[in-house]
Amino acid sequence: MSAFLWLVGLATLLATSAPAVGAGLALVLAVDVSASVTADSYLLQRDGIARAFENPRLVAAISAVPGGIEALVLEWSDPDRIAITVGWTRLADANSAAAFGAAVVATKRSSEGLTAIGPALLAAAAAFDHTPEPAPRRIIDISGDGMANFGPPPAAARDRVVAAGTTINGLAILTEEPWLEAYYRSNVIGGPGAFVVAARDFRSVADAILRKLVQEIAGASSAQMQ
Repeated sequence: MSAFLWLVGLATLLATSAPAVGAGLALVLAVDVSASVTADSYLLQRDGIARAFENPRLVAAISAVPGGIEALVLEWSDPDRIAITVGWTRLADANSAAAFGAAVVATKRSSEGLTAIGPALLAAAAAFDHTPEPAPRRIIDISGDGMANFGPPPAAARDRVVAAGTTINGLAILTEEPWLEAYYRSNVIGGPGAFVVAARDFRSVADAILRKLVQEIAGASSAQMQ
């Protein structure tokens, strides 16, 4: 065997035997589809998420994370009607981010029901057990337009999730309850660098989603480079 063929074979062997490189961040987008979210509001929320992943600011933030990110979309209302609508997807550049946005647009509403924030947080945390590769940072990004009215208290679920090393950020939509941002701050978010972004109504959701995603993904990139 020539030296050239030997080197080619060695390179092939190393490429096939190298362990998969995990994403730098695993992100669950937990979306409120309870009965207070009208059909029009649902579309504003869903399409706002999709457009965010086509925005150059967010694409740049994703591209800066070593290994990219893994993202998943979960819709929640009643505890027994929580559904994953877009499974774990690796995003690392404009093309993969746009494909993820297209997958979000293609989904249909999974349910309507009560506002069970606690079970939603626990279901989102359980999704991390099924990432293709473990990620050094895990974030749950939960959005909603109301306080919990069913299931275990969100603060208790929050404490369990945060104790396992996951950060919870929130998007509070103030259409129904103007005090919801403070409620999220006290009862829902937690973990290193946790924050809440408020949208005054569903028409403002797309802009709020973009700001929130850029902030948390850029933060994940900065943390890995320290």
